[in-house]
Amino acid sequence: MAADAHFHHHGAPPSTAGLNRVAFSATVHCLTGCAIGEVIGLMIGTALGWGTAPTIVLAVALAFLFGYGLTMLPLLRSGLPFGTALGLALASDTASITIMEIVDNLIMLAVPGAMDAGLSSLFFWGSLAVSLLVAGVFAFPVNRWLIARGRGHAVVHAFHEH
Repeated sequence: MAADAHFHHHGAPPSTAGLNRVAFSATVHCLTGCAIGEVIGLMIGTALGWGTAPTIVLAVALAFLFGYGLTMLPLLRSGLPFGTALGLALASDTASITIMEIVDNLIMLAVPGAMDAGLSSLFFWGSLAVSLLVAGVFAFPVNRWLIARGRGHAVVHAFHEH
């Protein structure tokens, strides 16, 4: 069954409040994976004395890895094959994670000294927290738009309902 048909199988589209709830949940879910990957990547890059560019590349790669992983884990536990779970994770999370990573990293680069502040600096962690929250704000309307059309996390929710 197509995700769109399944998501709307009860006839009427979800209410605005219901759609907002699902979109918020999807955004927080993606933000969690992004935050885990970002923090681990920034910690590794800083600990190894890497510069800003390689540290950001590692953090972004880990953000995608953890974001997709958090989506795949319950799907794999439910018995879906790895390839199917990976395809669903790619379909449901790519837009959200991409937006979050672009916004988050642009903010971290735009805040003077944030990337050089070091892991022991409250300024660094505060800048990262703000950048991730703003990234979530930017991703929410995209997630909402996708879910309303049976895309994004609506695809994964279709599998959780069965």
